[in-house]
Amino acid sequence: MSDNDIYREIQKRWDTVAKPLNSLGVFEDMICRIGAVQGSVIPDISKRAVIIMCADNGIVEEGVSQCGQDVTAEVAGWMGQRESTVCRMAEHAGADIIPIDIGINIEGSPEGVINRKIRRGTSDFLNEPAMSLYEVRQAVKTGIEIVGECRDKGYGILATGEMGIGNTTTASALCAALTGISVPEVTGRGAGLSDEAYRRKIEVIERGIELHGLRHMTDPIMVSDIKYTSDMAGSKDNVPKSPSQAERALACVGGLDIAGLAGVFIGGARYNIPVIIDGFISAVAALCAERMEPGTQKAMLASHMGKEAGMACVIKELGLKPVIDAGMALGEGTGAVMLFPLLDMAAEIYKNGFRFEETGVEQYVRF
Repeated sequence: MSDNDIYREIQKRWDTVAKPLNSLGVFEDMICRIGAVQGSVIPDISKRAVIIMCADNGIVEEGVSQCGQDVTAEVAGWMGQRESTVCRMAEHAGADIIPIDIGINIEGSPEGVINRKIRRGTSDFLNEPAMSLYEVRQAVKTGIEIVGECRDKGYGILATGEMGIGNTTTASALCAALTGISVPEVTGRGAGLSDEAYRRKIEVIERGIELHGLRHMTDPIMVSDIKYTSDMAGSKDNVPKSPSQAERALACVGGLDIAGLAGVFIGGARYNIPVIIDGFISAVAALCAERMEPGTQKAMLASHMGKEAGMACVIKELGLKPVIDAGMALGEGTGAVMLFPLLDMAAEIYKNGFRFEETGVEQYVRF
């Protein structure tokens, strides 16, 4: 059966549960989507994991965060020890933790964190591109490969998380570049900024977008159009002839964590594993993935409406609906992990709920 056929079959099975039609709302759609991605009328989400991409961002040199880069390695270390907030939540939700060092600015990686480092953090994008196009592609490839490894280990669903001081700045820059929405509309205060620092953050993002020519990204982008081409290439032989808009934006103002997560979303679609979006940063990675490989959205689930300013516009672009609206902004994948127990309850009703055939009540008819 095709994905659409499986979706419809699951929907028909939902209709046999002794309750009003569509009365579990978005959760019914989520179970349908999970089954369609997995290719099964009886989806299995029992084995799950959280993939957390950790990387540093050179833009913190511009004073856009309260914290310095050393905090990235510190928190990643807590993840390696399974002591961070998301680790405690994942343990409760029955999810494994897969922390990845894709670009922490230290030698080696914290104990317990998988070393897939592309480079030691990105560059300050007000001075030069954040990274090369080759490095963007390597980070995306890494995310895809990790999902492939998860498939081989039998995981049925994945959540996404990130850790990287300064990554609300890179996410806001990417959001503005890819959607055309003004920088103030998509920029929040991250982990907490004073009014002065917040104004500085907006100014930094606007300057970066202007500097790299990302103001109007409406046409296909050729390598010859990109400023700093020789710097961005990494190696002449590795420059794609026609990089996508998302690749260009990632190279200019993005982060390795976001590029890696974009690969995770692409991998989810390729390997038939549903992937849960966490908050704003994860959502921007999902948007990058969809722009790089259209159709990837089919494997995405939205967990919560993060409080960062750009979250709503990114979710709208993706055509998804988060089910948790609690003003959360912790990151690490915490909101995505919160979705697991809710999905478990919905899946239990779908599989084992009391059915009309077991009652004396006539089944509702779908019109």
